[in-house]
Amino acid sequence: MIARALEAKAINCLRFLSADAVQNANSGHPGLPMGAAAIAYTIWLRHLRHNPKDPAWLNRDRFVLSGGHGSMLLYSLLHLSGYDLGLDEIKNFRQWGSRTPGHPEYGLTPGVETTTGPLGQGFANGVGMAIAAQNLAARFNRPGFSIIQHWIYGLVTDGDLMEGVASEAASLAGHLRLGNLIYVYDDNRISIDGSTELTFTEDRAQRFAAYGWHVQQIEDGNDVESVDKALEKAKQDERPSLILARTVIGFGLPTRSGTAKAHGEPPGEDELEGAKRKLGWPLEPRFYIPEDVAVHFGAAVERGGAHQREWEECLASYRTHHPELASDLARALTGQLPDGWEDSLPVFEPSLKGMATRVSSGKVINTLANQILDLIGGSADLHPSTKTWIESSPAFARDTPEGRNIHYGVREHAMGAIVNGMATYPGVIPFGATFLVFADYMRPAIRLSALSHVRSIWVFTHDSIGLGEDGPTHQPVEHFAALRSIPNLVVVRPCDANETAEAWRVALLRRDGPTALLFTRQDVPTLDREEYASARGLAKGAYILADIGGRAPEILLMATGSEVPLIVEAGQRLAEAGHGVRLVSFPSWELFEMQSQEYRNDVLPPSLTRRIAVEAGVSQGWDRWVGPDGALLTLDRFGASAPANDLFKNLGFTAERVVKMALELLETR
Repeated sequence: MIARALEAKAINCLRFLSADAVQNANSGHPGLPMGAAAIAYTIWLRHLRHNPKDPAWLNRDRFVLSGGHGSMLLYSLLHLSGYDLGLDEIKNFRQWGSRTPGHPEYGLTPGVETTTGPLGQGFANGVGMAIAAQNLAARFNRPGFSIIQHWIYGLVTDGDLMEGVASEAASLAGHLRLGNLIYVYDDNRISIDGSTELTFTEDRAQRFAAYGWHVQQIEDGNDVESVDKALEKAKQDERPSLILARTVIGFGLPTRSGTAKAHGEPPGEDELEGAKRKLGWPLEPRFYIPEDVAVHFGAAVERGGAHQREWEECLASYRTHHPELASDLARALTGQLPDGWEDSLPVFEPSLKGMATRVSSGKVINTLANQILDLIGGSADLHPSTKTWIESSPAFARDTPEGRNIHYGVREHAMGAIVNGMATYPGVIPFGATFLVFADYMRPAIRLSALSHVRSIWVFTHDSIGLGEDGPTHQPVEHFAALRSIPNLVVVRPCDANETAEAWRVALLRRDGPTALLFTRQDVPTLDREEYASARGLAKGAYILADIGGRAPEILLMATGSEVPLIVEAGQRLAEAGHGVRLVSFPSWELFEMQSQEYRNDVLPPSLTRRIAVEAGVSQGWDRWVGPDGALLTLDRFGASAPANDLFKNLGFTAERVVKMALELLETR
């Protein structure tokens, strides 16, 4: 048994290492680290199986700090436990170039499992991790070989539980009985405005019990033994667990403890020194780490190494007994796709009627899912509409964890954050689907997927006024521009079935960030690729469909998605009238921006300044590609409720309109 005096010293070390960093930066949140230090200590020193020398070890337990504003608590734990995060990084908290930013960032700091800060996101990310772990365990574990068997721990806050995304995620987790998920709630009852009595008076324990969670309450979050017993009990239950631990924000601060002042500002020199005196901590030096505390925390390296070696011995035996499974697991963990998967991409025959790109996407998904068993996804209660059901697999459920279809229910925001959590877990390639207009409901999660550089795939159908009678509440017009504004998000709007297959190719090959795939509800023609360029050009973002008219192009027509057939028809009419026309399919601005200037100039020659861009969305951003001598056929207004063909006609999205605009441009010189 570890002496209680050493445990108390170790907990205070967490408190003051964190508080010193906040004070040194003159910025940050000391309240959570000082109030929840004993909870974090108990999880990390008594329960968390991890190896600081190999933060990517597959079978490690995960720890999610959902209240990401308390980041210094996590950084202190990582430094003391032996991760590659030196004391200089702690001293450089919140400064330029440090690996200790204001909120934890996945991929930047070793040991940070997910990007948190926007409250509720980490809560839902952990649900995604739990789903991914159960799914991979069902796929790869065999009797006597528990290759994947671990816990997802989390520290959640009042703010997390207030956010709707956490409510959505908690409801789904309870329904799925995710017993590998254990959260401790830092129940300090203080938010920025003051006491939670101002806004948050529901019975949180009863609420989570109603969700189907195993719920426990601890009167004193500083009581290591009580926290430890609650964690042990949580592990014995098949339901997700919430442990409500009563804490005091800013514990130890002489005048700010238990108040909103402790939340989000440096304590100040006098207050910090007063806390150190009160808790018996040396005033100097700053960032003090007692030698016995360093040894105590540092034992995680030896302990974690032993856990990993034991697991690796099991894995070696697994390779002998199940070589094919072991080989597939090794491949999946690298993020590589199975050999020959691209050969299974369907090729669609030319068709004037064609099909909706959501339909062709569904065909692509089902073809690929038979080759890529890593692919797992779901929709926000819209499988029949988004065409995202994997027909060869059951739904992921408490009795069928091998299932690769996830019923998210009407929970777009949680779906987004859960997909991100799954995307941090090796071996699965997750997607989430809904109507494009509802991307607004999940925008924070989309943004974080881009910030975190994770391989989330966003499937958005019903991508324009073409969805018709449902009207402007469901017709996205500003959403193309809104998604394109997110750095590191690749947005792809394919024009037909073959571009749709290529869009999925791009999304699956992309390893350093998310992809948004935008699909139509209405049918669009499938272009004859004998007459027009190969759809493989989609990978470059924009490509020349054809130069027609028998002469050098005088005018360039470009479009995305369902508007490409408009420019094709208009171009043919202009060519018949004796004009040279370049037709450009422009499915992805981001992919086009990645190409060389030489390629971009080849597709959009600087000398060819008469250009028209056609897209059934707002004009924002198109001026960059059209230039000062061009014209736009876009939609800077909301749509209306009517059949799709009537909408396109009445809002001017016709070949006749494009021809008229082109002739007007041609007459200007």
